[in-house]
Amino acid sequence: MEMERQETYDIMAVCLLAGKIMLQSGAETYRVEDTMMRIAASFGAHQSHPYVTPTGILFSVEGTEPTKTKLIRIIERTTDLEKVASVNGISRKISAGEFTIEEAYKELKKISESGSPYSLWVHVLAAAISSGCFLIMFRGSWGDFFPAFVTGGLGFLSLLYFHQLVPIKFFSEFSASLLIGLQALFFVSTGIGGELDKIIIGSVMPLVPGLLITNAVRDLMAGHLISGLAKGADAFLTAFAIGAGIAVTFSFL
Repeated sequence: MEMERQETYDIMAVCLLAGKIMLQSGAETYRVEDTMMRIAASFGAHQSHPYVTPTGILFSVEGTEPTKTKLIRIIERTTDLEKVASVNGISRKISAGEFTIEEAYKELKKISESGSPYSLWVHVLAAAISSGCFLIMFRGSWGDFFPAFVTGGLGFLSLLYFHQLVPIKFFSEFSASLLIGLQALFFVSTGIGGELDKIIIGSVMPLVPGLLITNAVRDLMAGHLISGLAKGADAFLTAFAIGAGIAVTFSFL
């Protein structure tokens, strides 16, 4: 009986760790719940009930008395689809019987403790290049590519810096968009840039919560109303922060 209880706890630990990694990395709510149930079923816990929200995971397993239930909080959320794919890969191997509980937990722990495979400057460079490319996509001129490149890169760098300074998303996104607007205004006023609106639009695109909006819609369509509405509200606040920062910039005109 004691061994069965301990095995149940081990299964729950693996499922909760997998769910935590996926939720923190930007996975949809229904995908997290489905993965947790599949892992539990593969280890013999067929009566599992995960309940996932953007800020926490509640997981319960039946079959032993009393019923086991655990709760974990989710504080930080980011976008790292590579980790989501890695957890899905481990889940498939568990379903195929290639991992024991201990091996699966060790592999998931490695993923959880691993940082981003790309350095800070690679992220900033990618944001800068994408800003310039978005400007061209929105029919901007090639002469504005460099201003958008610089503005988008510095804006994304300031987002990361302000978020470390004050871990409040609204503040960091507002500050970053304000800085983007001021930089774009500087480039246009000095004659280096031509179209202020195109430079701003291209530069703020790395800040736009595209994945968050997509996940909100997908969760709503899958019937996860609380998670869908919460993620939608989060995306709205991000969009409002970006718009407010740019609006402050235009007040200087």
